[in-house]
Amino acid sequence: MEKSLRCVSSKAERFCYITRVQSFSACHRLHSKSLSDEENRRIFGKCNNPNGHGHNYKVEVTVQGKIDQNTGMVMNLTDLQQYIEEAIMKPLDHRNLDLDVPYFANTVSTTENLAVYIWDNMVKLLPPNMLYEIKVHETDKNIVVYRGE
Repeated sequence: MEKSLRCVSSKAERFCYITRVQSFSACHRLHSKSLSDEENRRIFGKCNNPNGHGHNYKVEVTVQGKIDQNTGMVMNLTDLQQYIEEAIMKPLDHRNLDLDVPYFANTVSTTENLAVYIWDNMVKLLPPNMLYEIKVHETDKNIVVYRGE
């Protein structure tokens, strides 16, 4: 697991961004029920394979906040790791996104929608306004960033 810290200082308080990296494996098929089979093949190409395909995803979860004067932390990284386990690993690791994750029953399992799903799960567990960014690496060349917008 990788971690990174970036801090911004002001006279009164210090503010940091903490990132924890987690990997998981899952398969999916890019296919929209609102499109014909021909349109799906044309738009999604080989990613529309009826048997699906898999990825070893890497997710970066970044939280933000003031450094606590007593603990010296924005948040305990052990807590962040537990939230990631609950919001990402349990529902997604070694799953077929389209068949095993109810969210994707009617939502195309693109990496963009996966980032939104992860955001929605993480934001439920974290203190308000703490989640800053979800970055999903589908491959070394395909990366999606979502900031709740």
